[in-house]
Amino acid sequence: MEKLKTFEEFLATQSVPLPVWSFTLNLALAALLAFALGKVYTRYGRALSNRSRFAGNFVLLAMATMLIISVVKSSIALSLGLVGALSIVRFRAAIKEPEELVYLFLTIGIGLGLGADQRLVTVVSFAVILAVIRLKHRAERRDEGQNLYLTIGADEPSKVSLGAIVDVLRRHCDEVDMKRFDEGPNRLEASFLVSFPGYGALEAGKSELRRLHDSVKIAFLDNRGIGLE
Repeated sequence: MEKLKTFEEFLATQSVPLPVWSFTLNLALAALLAFALGKVYTRYGRALSNRSRFAGNFVLLAMATMLIISVVKSSIALSLGLVGALSIVRFRAAIKEPEELVYLFLTIGIGLGLGADQRLVTVVSFAVILAVIRLKHRAERRDEGQNLYLTIGADEPSKVSLGAIVDVLRRHCDEVDMKRFDEGPNRLEASFLVSFPGYGALEAGKSELRRLHDSVKIAFLDNRGIGLE
């Protein structure tokens, strides 16, 4: 009985008051970093959902996480109470893509780091993560033209030659590799693996291919989906 009373007194006296200025600074920093992360997600994210609307939750999520951690770390009793509360409350969110979950974890990580009063570690980690996202985006943009399949069809083979098609592609593509060629009395179809240096070159090449003849049809296929013209 005496041991139980001693433990209860220990829990009651292990509450440390929060420094107001430090807490305010961390709260403002959490809001700032979460806001910046939302802008990054809106700019570089690939989710098909409304990214700006989803990113609007980052600030509140980071601030709420930071508040909870700041309060809980000051008291063992509150820590135990939080465990009990989380065992009752269930959070359900419609996460459609893994990318959304990654950014939610990053937002929670900002709140956790600042709630633990680890400002330098949190800010440095956030800067490194942003740099990785930026480098990843640039690498993906360089590789956008790779594995792009171009299929060109024409209903009048006598008016459109394979040589003319190849000449157009060579003027606008970094790489041209023919994969299939079919020609009949009323149909010509050729498939190429091509690499465009950018969307401008793709548009210019597409326009020039269309000028070869009115019956020319173009289809692009890559590993992310299909776009037909």
